[in-house]
Amino acid sequence: MNLNQKVSDNSIFFLSLFILIIILSPILTIFFENINQKSDYLNFFSSSEFHSYTKNSAIILIAVLFLTLLLGGLSAYLVSFYEFVGVNFFKYSLLLSFAIPPYIYAYTLSAFFENFGMAYSLISFFSEDLSRKLIPRIEPLVGSILSLSLTLFGYVFILARSTFLNQSRDLIEVGKSLGFNNVDTLFKIIIPTARPAIFIGLSLVAMETLSDFGTVSFFGVSTFTTGIYNSWFIFDDLKTANFLSLFLVFFILFFFGLESISRKNIKFFNSNKSFNKKNKKTLLLGYKGFFAFLFCLCLFTVSFLFPLILMLKWSLMNNSYLDLNQILQLNYNSVKLILLSSLFIISISLIVTFSGRVLKSKTLSFFSNLSISGYAIPGIVVSVSIISLFSLIDRFIDMDLRGYFIGSIFGLIFGYSVRFYSISFNTIKTVYLKINKSIDESALLLGFNKLSILKNVHYPLLRKNLIFSFILISIEIIKELPITLILRPFNFDTFSTSAFNLASNDLVEAAAIPSLFIVLWSSFLIFLSIKFFLIDKK
Repeated sequence: MNLNQKVSDNSIFFLSLFILIIILSPILTIFFENINQKSDYLNFFSSSEFHSYTKNSAIILIAVLFLTLLLGGLSAYLVSFYEFVGVNFFKYSLLLSFAIPPYIYAYTLSAFFENFGMAYSLISFFSEDLSRKLIPRIEPLVGSILSLSLTLFGYVFILARSTFLNQSRDLIEVGKSLGFNNVDTLFKIIIPTARPAIFIGLSLVAMETLSDFGTVSFFGVSTFTTGIYNSWFIFDDLKTANFLSLFLVFFILFFFGLESISRKNIKFFNSNKSFNKKNKKTLLLGYKGFFAFLFCLCLFTVSFLFPLILMLKWSLMNNSYLDLNQILQLNYNSVKLILLSSLFIISISLIVTFSGRVLKSKTLSFFSNLSISGYAIPGIVVSVSIISLFSLIDRFIDMDLRGYFIGSIFGLIFGYSVRFYSISFNTIKTVYLKINKSIDESALLLGFNKLSILKNVHYPLLRKNLIFSFILISIEIIKELPITLILRPFNFDTFSTSAFNLASNDLVEAAAIPSLFIVLWSSFLIFLSIKFFLIDKK
């Protein structure tokens, strides 16, 4: 190795290490702050507030996991193994539930069933007395569970369906030869072989549920995320906020660890060539086909059409709350954040994954594995940890770094990078694992240096996945609420913060306008993903 090459390798190594440390620094700050501060944790553990946070979080988590397993698993099973009216539509349209953030669904659910709301108007058209009896009162816990379940079941649906499509036809045929009916085949063959993928989906649902702030905050349910927000931003108690953040991080990292283990186990199911055989679907006729169609139609209607139609209606009725200039400004702010943040996140992810490939450093590998845990960390925790980080730095140096980052575009980009770095990293790494390293060796023999290999060899192979990564990050950023709400500059709004502020002021129907734009942008990006990336043959 000549001197220039060694200098180049060292530069790449230290740049990648610096990026990884920056990504990890907010989360590490939470641990550091809790170690150094002296608080009476035992009394806090026995407090009624902590019991309330734990109980409500546990109830919501268990209920949401059950409902998402039922809705996502059953719908994936139906569209993967059976042929019925509309199956080709439902296998993609059910993914549109990802376009509805849980807190947006909460707004529409609450406004629909409120006193003299749309449900009241529809039923009172036939009988006013009947409307008083039939319209349910949406309890905070029930509303939170429904809003989360109907927007998160897609995680189970897409992962279960992906596994079902690649399951071995031979196994199913062996089951039938043993006399298994459809129910036996489902519970004795299909579900056991798909269990790792389903478990990954449920782990992602668990992380999203525990991370949720907008939904539980709107319904007024005391959970760890609302406790963190109230501790810091209402009571100005950063110590309690840090402690709750640490507790929640441990809880979520448990599910993150389970998800990682399950992801490794899922490799077992792709080891046999017979898994490449495409399963022939069973044609459902009569009442069976009708009920399969009805179930998928109801799920699509309730999870996507219901909030979309209500938002369209309320947007037309309440168009005076936001004028055209405000809407254009919200679009500009959102697009600016998407472009700046996504390009930055993809750039640093590309640097780190490239370094890991060409340097084969155990140090970089260790920090890379830690850094991808950021997606499991709730946005509210990321925000508090960034504030704590710059408060800690300000105590050691005579410079107000906190003022430069908190309440600025830089702070938002930093927060998004910590939260969504793993999306880009994993998307790029997936392609790198498929690129034979002999290509790199051949390029080196032809006189290419490492940066030339990245530009001329790797980039053309990575380009499609880089675009996919951009789309995925864009969807997350446009829906992200807590990071944007807490770290944004003064008087800087996006669609998510505008909707949250209007809904918090009991102007739920007025929040339909920014909510609708979130759904439209997300739906457009999901459509691009479906059309160009999420197709069966790939």
